[in-house]
Amino acid sequence: MLNLLKQPWPWYTSGTAIAFIMVLLLFYGKSFGFSSNLRTLCTLAGAGKKVKFFDFDWRTQKWNLLFLMGAVLGGIIASTVLKSEQPLQLSEATIKDLQTLGINFDGQLNPAQLFGFDFITSPKGFLILLLGGILVGFGARYAGGCTSGHAISGLSNMQIPSLLAVIGFFIGGLVMTHFLLPIIF
Repeated sequence: MLNLLKQPWPWYTSGTAIAFIMVLLLFYGKSFGFSSNLRTLCTLAGAGKKVKFFDFDWRTQKWNLLFLMGAVLGGIIASTVLKSEQPLQLSEATIKDLQTLGINFDGQLNPAQLFGFDFITSPKGFLILLLGGILVGFGARYAGGCTSGHAISGLSNMQIPSLLAVIGFFIGGLVMTHFLLPIIF
């Protein structure tokens, strides 16, 4: 069983699982989004006493907090117990594109050159992570949700604002990939 879990699964496995979860959420009248957990955690920490946005009944979001804990626990299990001994397989074109940006592919999902302790503690790495976190946090709040919430839940509910947000995410991703990333690295 452990060998089955360690090997790569076909792409359609996750699609089927996401569709199943979405049907369950729609059936129970819930809407999925990861960024809403931040609001719930801030409410639990007492932010509702000072900011009206955080003043709500967090108990209505217990199911979403459980999902967040499951995602974190699943990530820990996948990176420790189910860690594959094989290096990550990327296409030659992707490896070449990374090298063009000055990033050496080391076979890991998160290259040490970008996610290692040395990069994170360097002034450039710290600044990139700080600004990236601010932009992601601002963007999720400004767009009324994160990419998973809009693209998965919002589109499955046929919400026009989610469609516009997803179009904006794609445009932003293209601008970042083709124009800003080469400048940063």
